[in-house]
Amino acid sequence: MNTTTRRAAAGLLALAVLVTACGRGAATAPQQAADVTTGKPSGEVTVWAIGEEGKALGAFAKEFEAANPGVTINVTPISWEVAHDKITSAIAGSATPDVSMIGSTWAGELSKTGALEPTPGNIVDKAAFFPGAWQTVDVNGTAYGVPWYVETRVFYYRKDQAQKAGVQPPKTWEEWKTFIRALKDKGGAGKGYNQGYMEGSWQELLPLVWQAGGEIVKDGAYTFDTPEAVAGLKQYASFFQEKLAPSDTPRGAFPQNFIKGEVGAFVSGPWMAGVLEADGGAGFAGKFGLVTYPKGPKSGTSFVGGADLVVFKKARNRDAAWSFIRWLSEPKVQSKWYTTVKALPAVQAAWQEPELSADPQLKVFGEQLKDAKTPPPFPTWEQLARVIEGELEKIARGRTTPEQAAEAIQAQADTFGTGL
Repeated sequence: MNTTTRRAAAGLLALAVLVTACGRGAATAPQQAADVTTGKPSGEVTVWAIGEEGKALGAFAKEFEAANPGVTINVTPISWEVAHDKITSAIAGSATPDVSMIGSTWAGELSKTGALEPTPGNIVDKAAFFPGAWQTVDVNGTAYGVPWYVETRVFYYRKDQAQKAGVQPPKTWEEWKTFIRALKDKGGAGKGYNQGYMEGSWQELLPLVWQAGGEIVKDGAYTFDTPEAVAGLKQYASFFQEKLAPSDTPRGAFPQNFIKGEVGAFVSGPWMAGVLEADGGAGFAGKFGLVTYPKGPKSGTSFVGGADLVVFKKARNRDAAWSFIRWLSEPKVQSKWYTTVKALPAVQAAWQEPELSADPQLKVFGEQLKDAKTPPPFPTWEQLARVIEGELEKIARGRTTPEQAAEAIQAQADTFGTGL
């Protein structure tokens, strides 16, 4: 599930006030907390967990408790809608739990408050994780927490419509548009491609910038005024300009427009496969397929999101808290967690477990995760993401050009700065 767009503007303001009040700045050199004490953990560990994961973690943690008599994991489930504000309020009031799940773009913001403990060196090996996942906890070289689960974007398409049109799923940018045009003209997908242009659409743009060989950050500053960023914006705009994607899709029309065959392809995360199978009814699972992102001029890089686990400096049971996180990071535990809530493992070795290795759809996501990146852990990222989405909607409606959009995004980026 998308963990980076569920934040109210009030939460950003609250965090800005909180950071000022704390008087903390970003770390200027990598930090590492003292090692966790070896031996059996004991006592109570308080955990806040969000969404479906929050609902399931309490029962799942019973296995950890059984292996460690004397320790109790108390999980408080919270919703995505209130999670960010609840955490920042707890930091301001010095009432944090021992452990909390956080969104994959929150580490930079929360670490600046000084409330998060850097990850001890004897907890996990960062090489065990997908590189893009580890980026979500790395702030100026210091790790705050551990990646828990991941999600990335891949290309979904209607296999029956592709067969009718006589085309194979695309492997390059050029084939991408040829493929959509064939689905539209010959396959029955009259509206072509479902491309987002409102909430969350920045997650569709960033891969295009990376695929063009660009970066959105260089030398500690945002860079959206580069030829590569413009190339990504042009690729995005071309689907609307060439009438391959509708710019008047009503809210809530997707994914029913895909199930009905009105659109024949889209980019999304792993949760969508289950939605399609459930909403599409008997037999629909055989009508759609998944492949990795069509490659741009330089790569086929995708976006990686997910969630992380952090420990607060004021944790009352610090060693047991980190021990619980270490257990959740074990490959077999990560694999079992996937079977519980369908959250994709952040640890690469977990993908070799039978629960995942035998699933052809998961292999696509596993392959894509090898080349996936995350936005920078900057406190101002969410503000800039809203600006990007505003410009992308203008592009979809023909009110601005890619060049103008890049200039407008960069102007706001310069105004916001990184926040670190």
